[in-house]
Amino acid sequence: MTASPVADDRLARFNALVLSVAQSLYGVSVATIIMVGGLVGHMLADDKSLSTLPITTFVTGTFLSTVPSSLFMQRFGRRPGFVLGAVFGILSMSLAAYAIVIGSFWLFCLATHFAGYYQASAQYYRFAATDTASLGFRPKAISWVLAGGLAAALIAPEVVTRTQDLLAPAIFAGCFATAAIVVTAGLLVVLLVDIPKPAPQMASVKGAATGARPLREIIAQPRLVMAIATGMVSYGMMNLVMTATPLAMIACQHTVEDSAHAIRWHVVAMYLPSFFTGPLMARFGREQVTLIGLALLAGCGAVALAGVSVEHFTIAMVLLGAGWNFGFIGATAMVTDCHRPEERGKVQAFNDLMVFGFVALCSFLAGKLLNIVGWDGVNMAIFPFVGLALVLMAVMPRLGRRRIA
Repeated sequence: MTASPVADDRLARFNALVLSVAQSLYGVSVATIIMVGGLVGHMLADDKSLSTLPITTFVTGTFLSTVPSSLFMQRFGRRPGFVLGAVFGILSMSLAAYAIVIGSFWLFCLATHFAGYYQASAQYYRFAATDTASLGFRPKAISWVLAGGLAAALIAPEVVTRTQDLLAPAIFAGCFATAAIVVTAGLLVVLLVDIPKPAPQMASVKGAATGARPLREIIAQPRLVMAIATGMVSYGMMNLVMTATPLAMIACQHTVEDSAHAIRWHVVAMYLPSFFTGPLMARFGREQVTLIGLALLAGCGAVALAGVSVEHFTIAMVLLGAGWNFGFIGATAMVTDCHRPEERGKVQAFNDLMVFGFVALCSFLAGKLLNIVGWDGVNMAIFPFVGLALVLMAVMPRLGRRRIA
């Protein structure tokens, strides 16, 4: 079965709702890694400078599997790809729990690496929601999916708190065992996704290209360059500061509970705006919403540089999460404007390869920067990248208009 033109958005709404639930269940496992991955790393690693390595291996796993995941879906369809990703999620969460029980740091890193394969698959939930959507409904569909992360933000801290001693004396092993059960529920949910396989590449008609264009031609579009760059900055800066925050708070004599509180509000801020990001894009445009996201990221850096109280950390985390939401959703919507249905696999794979390659680098550098230049240095790094993204957003539309002319 191949894709057909969108007659209305009833199917798109159904898929967006299903994928929103899947997003919330996936988010519980990701939030578990974010909240306790560094703590487990510190607990298991002999070299404490490697405490954040489990988070880096998680992002690296995502980076390495974005292209295979997208190409798999392009050939076999969205549902088989999501199911395979969930299988990796179940195995990785189970392996993480076992690694904690036996006290193996490197096995735990391997487990989080495999969890990255699950994240790579789940990152396409937002794109899949647009596959059966009309042009006008696409921003809302993306927002609906990412709004599912709000439930994860509210549920995950409770899961961590209530299950951390479930397999005592192996602290935190119960968190990952529970996450494996949650991912199993997510696997059952993605079985409901109803998205036709993409149409095969069409032959040319009288020399005119009517099917998939070469990737080199597609990524030469100034609008796509701008979309990918802003997505990289939005996600990369969010990951850089978020990864360093728990360690910075402990270094500033705050408690683990204070850190969890700040991260909780950060995750809430990542997903709560999704309820109105879509309508805002429909009214004001993708670019304007993305600009708001970049401004919020800069605001995070300014607040973080202003002080190191719990309130400063929490407000900075809220601005960071909201900035990611506006910036990343806006960039994602712009990417979907730049390719045809038969091109989506390779274009979305290239986009996520670039985004998560940069995120992996930021994750790796977070601990290093914190040790070398301190918390202020980490936040100062936000400004040049945001500035670069703003320059591209100013220049690329002009290049696009010249190209059309």
